[in-house]
Amino acid sequence: MLLPILAAVLAFITIGGVGWVLVGGDDSSSQAVKRAKTMGGVRAEAAASAKRAAAANTPEARRKQILLQLQEVDRRQRKARMTMGAKLKQAGLSLPVRTFVIISVAAGLVGALLAFVLGANIIIVLGVGVAAGLGLPRWIIGMKAKARMKKFSLAFADAIDILVRGIKTGLPVHDCFKIIARESPEPLAGEFRTLVEGMGVGLTLAQALDKMYERMPTPELKFFAIVIAIQQKSGGNLAEALGNLTTVLRARRMMVEKIKALSSEAIASAGIIASLPPMVMILVMLTNPSYMMLMFTDIRGQVMLMGAGLWMAIGVFVMKRMISFKF
Repeated sequence: MLLPILAAVLAFITIGGVGWVLVGGDDSSSQAVKRAKTMGGVRAEAAASAKRAAAANTPEARRKQILLQLQEVDRRQRKARMTMGAKLKQAGLSLPVRTFVIISVAAGLVGALLAFVLGANIIIVLGVGVAAGLGLPRWIIGMKAKARMKKFSLAFADAIDILVRGIKTGLPVHDCFKIIARESPEPLAGEFRTLVEGMGVGLTLAQALDKMYERMPTPELKFFAIVIAIQQKSGGNLAEALGNLTTVLRARRMMVEKIKALSSEAIASAGIIASLPPMVMILVMLTNPSYMMLMFTDIRGQVMLMGAGLWMAIGVFVMKRMISFKF
């Protein structure tokens, strides 16, 4: 009687044990499956990351990144408004804008007074005053800014060479900037000195270069900022990238000088043609003043002078556009 019952209990225990093993009991088999899937997902993500990193190091990806950097710089340039304070900084002047306005007003008054003393009519007096007050100071500021940027561009390739040699010897970039600020000529030394001071008060290198570009908007500095930004994002050999940049900058400077040499004849011809009518008028006034003074005293002569001046200005503008080369 007990034997069939014992056999049934043993059979039940055996079937239950087999089922427990097959189903998983403590769910270790399902956890193993999950762990396998997780490990497979991690490996797939690592492979995808490696593939993306390899794709980012291709020449096409680098060119795309450089293009994006150039577009970003151009966008900032279009949005930026060139204020008078920025123009004064580009010229290397520490004058407040208020002082510049006072100087402009004084120049306009002096020009108008000089024209009045010489006997000009009220229209010419007002024209001379406006030209002396609005045009002359801004023209001087623009000329000083262009001369300063030219000096900066001429010495910039040598500064990058100092940076490349310092990086190859193991110096930090910040110390290389200090060497450039100490050893380079002005205005390059002053700009890098301001860059080092800005980084010393907490600015990042990208922010300090942006402020430097506001004071010195040259293509060479733009290229340098783009190289630094790309190296910070994607990594790589900074010394090699800057060495290639110096090669490009020197080749660009050589091309500029070659263009100037080839266009020097056209520039000289334009200058002679533009200066010939005023020189003839001055010579006639010196040799026969009464013959020429009718152009200034008679209303018809004044209209003729204004028309001739307008046409001369248009001709000079057209010749200037013809002999100007942007690169």
